[in-house]
Amino acid sequence: MSLIWQRKCNGPNTVPCGGRGKDGAPIIIFPEYSSFSEVPEEDFLNVVTYLTSIPSLDAASIGFIIVMDRRKDKWSSVKASLSRIAVAFPGNLQLVLVLRPSRFFQRAISDIGFKMHKDDFKMKIVMLNSLSDLHSYVDKGQLTRELGGSLEYCHSQWIHHRTAVENFAMTVKTTAQMLQRFGSALAETELPNDVLCTKDLLTAHTDKHTNLKDELKLALKQGTTLLGCIKEQAAKSENHQLNPDEVENQTTVERLLAQLDETENAFEQFWCKHHLKLEQCLQLRHFEQDFREVKVSLDSLMDSLTGLSDIGDCVARVEYLLKELKTLEEKALPTLEKAQLHALHGDQLIQSDHYAVDSIRPKCVELRRVSDDFSNDSNKKTDVLSKSLQIHIGIDKVNQWCESGIYLLASQAVDRCQSQEGAESALTDIERFLESAENTELTELRNLHNQYEVVLSEDIKANVLKALKRLEDVQEMFQKRHVSLKRLSAKQTRPVQPVAPRPESSPKRPPLKTPPRTTGVQQPLARRASDNTNSGKPPVEADPKKKNIRKAKGGIKIEVMHEESQGGSTHVVVTSETAESLSNRRRLCVP
Repeated sequence: MSLIWQRKCNGPNTVPCGGRGKDGAPIIIFPEYSSFSEVPEEDFLNVVTYLTSIPSLDAASIGFIIVMDRRKDKWSSVKASLSRIAVAFPGNLQLVLVLRPSRFFQRAISDIGFKMHKDDFKMKIVMLNSLSDLHSYVDKGQLTRELGGSLEYCHSQWIHHRTAVENFAMTVKTTAQMLQRFGSALAETELPNDVLCTKDLLTAHTDKHTNLKDELKLALKQGTTLLGCIKEQAAKSENHQLNPDEVENQTTVERLLAQLDETENAFEQFWCKHHLKLEQCLQLRHFEQDFREVKVSLDSLMDSLTGLSDIGDCVARVEYLLKELKTLEEKALPTLEKAQLHALHGDQLIQSDHYAVDSIRPKCVELRRVSDDFSNDSNKKTDVLSKSLQIHIGIDKVNQWCESGIYLLASQAVDRCQSQEGAESALTDIERFLESAENTELTELRNLHNQYEVVLSEDIKANVLKALKRLEDVQEMFQKRHVSLKRLSAKQTRPVQPVAPRPESSPKRPPLKTPPRTTGVQQPLARRASDNTNSGKPPVEADPKKKNIRKAKGGIKIEVMHEESQGGSTHVVVTSETAESLSNRRRLCVP
């Protein structure tokens, strides 16, 4: 608008001089201009509107003072100018000072015309005859030299400053609009659901923010430069002071700079929040992605652990399962550590006031739960397998001991046990083997069974009970053998008396069912038995319970006497037999 005013008015003093009235009212000067009436109505309205918008609101509220220099004009032009001002002036008009035409005829006409149309203008108008009259209303220091004042005024400089101020104001407005649009776009942005899109969005918004920051820096530099130019006017000389119009420009620039600074601060605050949210969103997407990867690994480990049996049917199988379990635990260690670190990272995000706390906390809980489940299940499975290994080792020990015992019982020759020395040797072997049962802690299997019964499978329980039953059976056999051998070793064996074989009439003669009492072989035996009897007991052969006579086919019958430990005597007839029958009877000799 200032350019329009300059183009239409064609003079150095066609804009406000920047002066103020005695009460601080802004002064607008309409200089002499013969073609003023030819200025289009729209241009005139734009100019006066712009001029009234320059002063501050406080100054404008006082009211404007218009000074019209029409000393070289005629009344008709004066009347037209007053009528245009009365109709189009947009501000609060306090006073209109008119320097009437100086020519005699035009002055007379203007006096008459003004008196006739004074009430038509509806504003306070003072017709002045000279500059001295003007100075009585406005101080000379607030008027330019053309009006007899001392106010320095350069119209081109005024236009330059006003243009710069207007450009800066437009820059500030445009920058504020750009920041507002960008802020609205940021507020309406939906956060992506994956890492890549979040990174792209963060990069795009950061680049846009950087560009706007550059625009802000340029605007600040422009305003700072303009403010320096305005202040240079006061630095030209010590006595120079800025006129009110220049002060108004300075105030305007300072206000725009303050507005720009406030806009920048507000935008930076909003950007910091938005940028933090984008960074937290990226952290969340990374956290969710890592969570999914760790969760898949943990689920796979849990499936492998579940698929690993905790039941073995032998020592080798249990040892293999323990080895597989240990391998799985070593394989799971990095994943478990990663899960714990990821849960700690989630805790840190929560402590940093992350906006997605409700999404992060359950995932941390889930990671810790699955990790603990794996560790607990693994420890439980290890414990069960370790107990199972002890059970199987105990079963193997029992079975091995039983097999060794059965072999020992079977390897003891019956004929060897007939002598005291042989019986004592066999008894020693039996006692040593029974002591080995204590050394190998065979009874520990029953304790393990009772202690671990809850965690053992039915098959293992059955195997344990079977082994324990076998152990009891073998121990019972050993106890019987021990009793028999101890009884035999405790007997005092008498020397075997040589006897002559009884003649028989024929080798094919069947054996006698009852041996005769008067044979030559038996008489000495009976006589010896009666000689060794001090208590008057009947002969030994008279007692059927103490007499054992056996004869094999084609064998020779021999009678042997043994003394019992109770003080009596036993008549044992040992018959010569074949090797096969002797071997068969050995198994029946000692229980």
